[in-house]
Amino acid sequence: MKVEQISIFIENKSGRLAEVTRVLGDAGVNIRALSLADTSDFGILRLIVNDCEAANRVLREQGFTVSKTEVVAVEVPDQPGGLTRILQVLDTEAINVEYMYAFVEQCGGNAVIIFRFDDSDRAIRALLTKGFTILDGQRLYTM
Repeated sequence: MKVEQISIFIENKSGRLAEVTRVLGDAGVNIRALSLADTSDFGILRLIVNDCEAANRVLREQGFTVSKTEVVAVEVPDQPGGLTRILQVLDTEAINVEYMYAFVEQCGGNAVIIFRFDDSDRAIRALLTKGFTILDGQRLYTM
């Protein structure tokens, strides 16, 4: 029930982000979700893509530093309070959110929130117990 995410370390300079997306596009890799965090010198681009292996390979071939991480994708109704319900479950179970980002599905009234937890297995169990839907990679990559 975990999803593979790739993280790319990029210099914080004009054109580097465009270069990453060009490399992926030329390889036929589709970006499903992303998050970009930066400092004055570098950025970390986190991506959910339809083909992690291809993305990892082509980016490394172009000299990018890439790592893979497992994250958890949680489906939630796209309405006020949806995120709060998830965070309350995590707080009750004392599960820490290291980072998160979200996107809205193309069809339907749901959002998908990508989480990195300090204990993903406990988080998955707690959320499933409370009726939340955890998406597997295959569903997420083809949304």
